[in-house]
Amino acid sequence: QVQLQESGPGLVKPSQSLSLTCTVSGGSITTAYYNNWSWIRQPPGKGLEWMGAIVSSGSPYYSPSLKSRISISRDTSKNQFTLQLDSVTPEDTAIYYCAGGDYNYWGQGTQVTVSS
Repeated sequence: QVQLQESGPGLVKPSQSLSLTCTVSGGSITTAYYNNWSWIRQPPGKGLEWMGAIVSSGSPYYSPSLKSRISISRDTSKNQFTLQLDSVTPEDTAIYYCAGGDYNYWGQGTQVTVSS
């Protein structure tokens, strides 16, 4: 079955960039069947927030609220997709999840804390 695993630093300093990678196994990120691959986060005490996605063709889509500082890319040779969020603040502290296949498959989530 399809499995996703997030990886990246757990602590980022304010004003720096956050970079997370999602490694996918059991299914190709280029296959149209799975449609899209997304990044979602959950700040402490709040609900889930969709950040953006990259579809099987490679086109990215971003939340309007994050569009100025988010980038999602992929490495098809490694079957990975990557989130970069620039100019982070403590408000970006959250559990970050990657998900795929129209949200049928989820990673376990990774805690990212923005603090000096």
